[in-house]
Amino acid sequence: MLTLTSRRALLLGIPALVLAGGIVTAGAMMRSVPSDLDLALEKPTAAGLYKAAIAPQTNPVSVGSMHAWTVTVLTPTGAPIKAAKIGINGGMPQHGHGLPTAPQVTKDLGGGRYLIEGMKFNMRGWWTLDLAIDGPKGADTVTFNLVL
Repeated sequence: MLTLTSRRALLLGIPALVLAGGIVTAGAMMRSVPSDLDLALEKPTAAGLYKAAIAPQTNPVSVGSMHAWTVTVLTPTGAPIKAAKIGINGGMPQHGHGLPTAPQVTKDLGGGRYLIEGMKFNMRGWWTLDLAIDGPKGADTVTFNLVL
């Protein structure tokens, strides 16, 4: 039979162990971000059809709030891509989940620049931002890595 003291210890001990386990797991996940992770915010697309760059509208990027980004799409020689269609996806590779929102291009800013709105990161860690670009040279993709 459990005494009052042992019952209290059990009721308080289990949540404390779960919390401690979560903290240790989160810390281990943060430490396992690859040391050679490419954090470039400008790079060629996978097939080399375009050059893409991303930039947050506000810096530093905050966790838990909505924010906007600008994506720039150029030819490999630097000419702006007009009227590109851009799909946005992403997530946290270490957690196995996607973005908590559905960001979209809301405006063509001209000069190969497009406004992405509806972006949100709900926790710190390693995020990917995947862009599917469909332009005059064809369809291509690019993935950006972000560590918040």
